[in-house]
Amino acid sequence: MTLYLYEIAGLPGRAEVDQAIKTLDAEVHRAGGELIEAQVTGQHRLFVVAEFADGPLQLDAASAGAAELTGPHEVRLVGAELDQLKAARPTAGYLVEWDLPAELDMESYLTRKKANAPKYAQVPEVNFLRTYVRVDMDKCLCLYDAPDEDAVRRARVAVQTPIDRLYGLESGGQ
Repeated sequence: MTLYLYEIAGLPGRAEVDQAIKTLDAEVHRAGGELIEAQVTGQHRLFVVAEFADGPLQLDAASAGAAELTGPHEVRLVGAELDQLKAARPTAGYLVEWDLPAELDMESYLTRKKANAPKYAQVPEVNFLRTYVRVDMDKCLCLYDAPDEDAVRRARVAVQTPIDRLYGLESGGQ
């Protein structure tokens, strides 16, 4: 089974976001996949991760009722086990996007991540939950449970990793 990321923007409000999640969930299941999670930013940007055995579902923005849809992009889950994620569905409060440097490959990324992960202990109020790193090495999405944005920023400094975009997440994702 392979994980794929879809990013959806241009949804005017929370009702449209909720409808897009329901529509995507139904389409993913019809295609034989499983919706792993959907994270919603305060700006109604939607990050959806789905699992498929036989290749990803091709979607367009109109099918999600959105102005913009990118993906599917194959992603690798780092820092969590998929079975545990499916069972627990831990709630994230913040999502960080990091546009990966062109010279960084997956092996180097994973080595760096493993070496820096213990440094999260320097910011005990932040709980790193998981990362989805695009296999094409374009970017990664890191999910955190933290009291505020400043705490997430301190955690990123501790692990010596930049922030390109930081989103507060709304509750009610999947």
